[in-house]
Amino acid sequence: MTQRLHFIVAFLLVAGHTAFAAPCQFESQGEGRVAAIVDARSVRLDDGREIRLAGIEPTATTKQTLTSLLAGRDVTLRGADDTPDRYGRQGAFVFIGESDTSVQATLLARGEAIASAEIADKDCAAALLASEAQARRQKMGNWADPSAIKNAESPDDILAGIGRFMVVEGKVLSVRQAGAMTYLNFGRNWTRGFAVTISRRTLPAFESAGITLKSLENRRIRVRGWVEGNTGPRIDVRLIGQVELLGANEPTGVGPSKGPGTG
Repeated sequence: MTQRLHFIVAFLLVAGHTAFAAPCQFESQGEGRVAAIVDARSVRLDDGREIRLAGIEPTATTKQTLTSLLAGRDVTLRGADDTPDRYGRQGAFVFIGESDTSVQATLLARGEAIASAEIADKDCAAALLASEAQARRQKMGNWADPSAIKNAESPDDILAGIGRFMVVEGKVLSVRQAGAMTYLNFGRNWTRGFAVTISRRTLPAFESAGITLKSLENRRIRVRGWVEGNTGPRIDVRLIGQVELLGANEPTGVGPSKGPGTG
């Protein structure tokens, strides 16, 4: 009986450790000391490596906060791939000292960054969105500004931010397919209204999540990405994490983060 009890206790301890394991704990990519803050999401280490913080897009205050957090600090790098990008930057999650909370999660929780939805690991991506959602609910940092989340019914406001990374919320009025592209239309005027474009190659990701694009018709969603377009603003969705389903009566911007297929 005692042996069985010890086994149960040991099992619970292991299960508890697994359940509360910090996300984004990828393989180590080494350590270093931050010698300079290059820009709002890049730092240079004392060994010359330039590190791009993965998983976030900066806001107006990100660089200032990054400087206060990282200047002169010893950091550990973690990531799924340490291959430099075309600018020579190594993408990674950055951890200060022995902390198990990434700098990215800290920035998001303070409202000093936006989740980019570029992370393929589901647990890590969900954790980053949850950190951002916490800041939105508390109207911290970037989210204290009501215009931080654009209304899909105001395409001119979105178009004014062409070339920028934006978060937009609204109701999908229609779903139309044209060739290899599917359009989620948020306005009656398809040429001037805001729309989300999704290519055929992205469809398997939605299907794996148990959702068809047609089912998004008359649903409220939150979408994030780079704004493009000439007459009407567009966001091209290439990753399923760019789209979150919202409850029918959920207040703008403050609800919990929900992935496709939920809500």
